[in-house]
Amino acid sequence: MAKQKMLKKPLFDRIFKPELITLENGHTAERPRSRTPLIFILFVIVVYISIQATGFNLNTIISRANQLSVILAKIFRPNFNYFSKVVSPLIETIKMSIVGTIVGCIIGLPMAILASSNINKNKPTLLFFRFILSVLRSIPTLIYAYIFALIFSLGALAGTIAIVVFTIGIVAKMLYESIETIDMGPFEAMQSFGATTLQSFWAACMPQILPTYLDDCLYCFELNVRASSILGYVGAGGLGILIRERTGLRAYSDLGMILITLFVVVWLIDVINDYLRSKLS
Repeated sequence: MAKQKMLKKPLFDRIFKPELITLENGHTAERPRSRTPLIFILFVIVVYISIQATGFNLNTIISRANQLSVILAKIFRPNFNYFSKVVSPLIETIKMSIVGTIVGCIIGLPMAILASSNINKNKPTLLFFRFILSVLRSIPTLIYAYIFALIFSLGALAGTIAIVVFTIGIVAKMLYESIETIDMGPFEAMQSFGATTLQSFWAACMPQILPTYLDDCLYCFELNVRASSILGYVGAGGLGILIRERTGLRAYSDLGMILITLFVVVWLIDVINDYLRSKLS
């Protein structure tokens, strides 16, 4: 192997600029330097700015850690007598999740088709629908619930619509990515026989994406059950109303009962969804 001779450079150049080397045959080549020092410096700067902006104080956390243990001790001693008051809001939360997921998944299907580059060949409309989906995904469900609570008044309706909008963004995004990976041969064959785009998609593409579509719907249902449990913070119904009320009154034993109930429900939903996914695969 040819011997390499290092050319001396200033310290800054040796750290951040490509390293020049001369080979035995007289040619000069560049060997890129590691960017690790620069990345580390930028990381330190970002962390420092974040600490200053958020007012993070480790001493405060350490000094008040005992308060956390007191609260957790009360939460883990749940008031089981409070369970009767949890049932009705819990059912409302599940209803919001079911309705919001079903409606959102139904609307998300045509949105996904219009956002798929291998189905929708019209570039402006393709970019438009992808932009809409990006906007829908970027806003948290809690913000949607707050907006719709102002529009439709307080209650489960606002929370349900918030879940619908959020579900559309998630399902359509995951689904159009799946659509773009399918075999387009049957779709093109049906179009060559004179079928419309919708007819071709339904007959040739839908069987390919149906298991993925149903799996995405189940996944969104899991997300929505968790999300809908806190929508009551902005007056959108469900368990969030109780959570806000019990937290404000510092009734942590009651809060513990709410959290345990929610945990059991979410766990059962996960088990059922895993079973359904195994049947779809």
